[in-house]
Amino acid sequence: MGQTNRRTSAWPALAVVLAVSFSALQPAAAADSLAAEREQLAALTRQLDLLDRLAEHAASTAPQERARYHFDYARLRADLNRVRAGLQDYLVPQRAQPRDPVPLAGDYVRRDRADDEEPSP
Repeated sequence: MGQTNRRTSAWPALAVVLAVSFSALQPAAAADSLAAEREQLAALTRQLDLLDRLAEHAASTAPQERARYHFDYARLRADLNRVRAGLQDYLVPQRAQPRDPVPLAGDYVRRDRADDEEPSP
């Protein structure tokens, strides 16, 4: 009877050892997921660089005459730069506080000014 008590008293100690060992592994798993996130964000930054170059090329090859509607490449590039800066601030933080929460412009189709003006009464 005394031996069975010794065996059952070993289970709580084993549970504590397992809990400590699993808690030691958790930061390693979190570090792996953080590294994977950083890799994905770095890849996203490279894709934004490609988009910026494509927008610059498209703006330089766009027809110079003004149509009724035209794509606002300057606004698109400004938004791309803003997203890129946000990613860089996250990847290489300079401070722990949130950054500037100004929204992106988002509306890239513009009309001629003559269409936008309303007739005066």
